Formats: sequence, C-alpha cells, structure tokens
Amino acid sequence: MHEITLCQYAVEMMQQHAQQHHARRITAVWLEVGAFSCVEPEALRFCFDIACRETLAEGCQLHLTTPAAESWCHDCRQAIALLSPGVLRCPQCGGRNLRVTADDGMKIKRIEIE
Repeated sequence: MHEITLCQYAVEMMQQHAQQHHARRITAVWLEVGAFSCVEPEALRFCFDIACRETLAEGCQLHLTTPAAESWCHDCRQAIALLSPGVLRCPQCGGRNLRVTADDGMKIKRIEIE
C-alpha cells in the first residue's frame, strides 16, 4: 500500500506551505489523483487521516477528485473511456491507435489554512 507514503509526502508539503504563511492549522485540502495512478481512493482517505495526526493538518477536510482518462480512438474517431492503463484497446472497435491523456500521479490543487 503506497497510499500512506503519498499521504505522508502530501502532509509534509502542506505543513511547509502552512508554516511559510504562519498558519495555525490546515483546515482543508483538495487533492487530485490521476486516473492511472493505481491509488485506491478509500485507502487514500484512510491513510490521509493517519498521516495528519499530530500535525497542523489534524482534522483537515479532504476533498478528493479522480478525473477520468481522456482518450481518443483514431481508428473509429470516437472519444472513449479507458478504465485501466493495462487495457489500451478501444472498447468500440478494438483498435490500438489511441491518444490517451491520463495522469498517473497525485497533485495538491488547493490548501485552506487559518
């Protein structure tokens, strides 16, 4: 489970930002997890609470978004949805001539501090 490590790094960055702005605490954070990141959202939520303990982010509200991969099949000329990075075939025509735009990481989009 790499979710705990991701959460620890995120909390560390959040704390650095909060300290630079002389914040007393972090009240909310918005994280974006890429469609191909192999991160389990529920595991991330669980680990986030653990990583926040005894930090400026303790009790912080987590807003988590997981945008879908954007894909285009050049063979059948349709926008398609891919569910995993391991299956790179068009579900409509079976073609492999795809343009895939999907993130495989995690980003801190916004932090709310007091």
